[in-house]
Amino acid sequence: MKSILTFLFLISTLLFSGNRVFAQNGETDWKLIWEDQFEGDELDTTRWSLISTQPSQYDRAPDWKKHMIADERVYAVKNGNFYLTGINNPGIENDDRPFLTGGVESKEKFSFTYGKVEIRAKKECAQGAWPALWMMPEEGVYGGWPHSGEIDIMEHLNYDSVIHHTVHTRYTNVLNNTSNPQRGIGNVRADVTQWNIYGLEWHPDVLIWTVNGIETFRYPRVEGLDEEMKQWPFDQPFYFILSQQLGGSWVGEVEPEKLPVFMIVDYVKVFQKLQY
Repeated sequence: MKSILTFLFLISTLLFSGNRVFAQNGETDWKLIWEDQFEGDELDTTRWSLISTQPSQYDRAPDWKKHMIADERVYAVKNGNFYLTGINNPGIENDDRPFLTGGVESKEKFSFTYGKVEIRAKKECAQGAWPALWMMPEEGVYGGWPHSGEIDIMEHLNYDSVIHHTVHTRYTNVLNNTSNPQRGIGNVRADVTQWNIYGLEWHPDVLIWTVNGIETFRYPRVEGLDEEMKQWPFDQPFYFILSQQLGGSWVGEVEPEKLPVFMIVDYVKVFQKLQY
């Protein structure tokens, strides 16, 4: 009788908590393969490289990269967090750029194909501030930008109450000024000044964005478009870029009196399923 009661109890537990049990089993499919929790007081240079643009390249550099400098005034690891900062140029010799910003990338140190990304971060707001968490192709096997793709996990502008999820390919750039749902642009409201977990699930047939575990946007692969338009170049390794940017045609003018401004990252984690 005891064994029968035990069996019935186990069956009833599974029946009445089925969603939770299956969710837990599903979560065990994801295995942590790479992370940085930014412990200690120095950047782990086996994982990241500082991004730097020479002042002489200012006019030719893309907006996000114009003010990048490998200087301890624009980045720091402290209290278990990574700080990327945008500041007024304090008068660095032979550097006439009005602002300086911090950014890092994992290029040639870590890249992956397919998996789940979680980045816990929060930000300060300022006019002209443009922090971003994004990914670029390691080799660019389909050619230069945007043919080989770009995945923007999170971008934020100024004091906006929304964040942006964006896909860049040749296909999405052609559709950029249309209302086509495949144009690769998603927006969601979020309080960026609080800690949020910005997530991405990257599968062979779909990209799924999440904020704090809730799906906010998806970009599916569309069969029949790749040969001509490269709608899905996301079958190759991508690396991370974390950047605190200032100014540009999208975000607008910078208000110097509002600086410095920070983006703070608690951790970056990457998971993969066994079948990947």
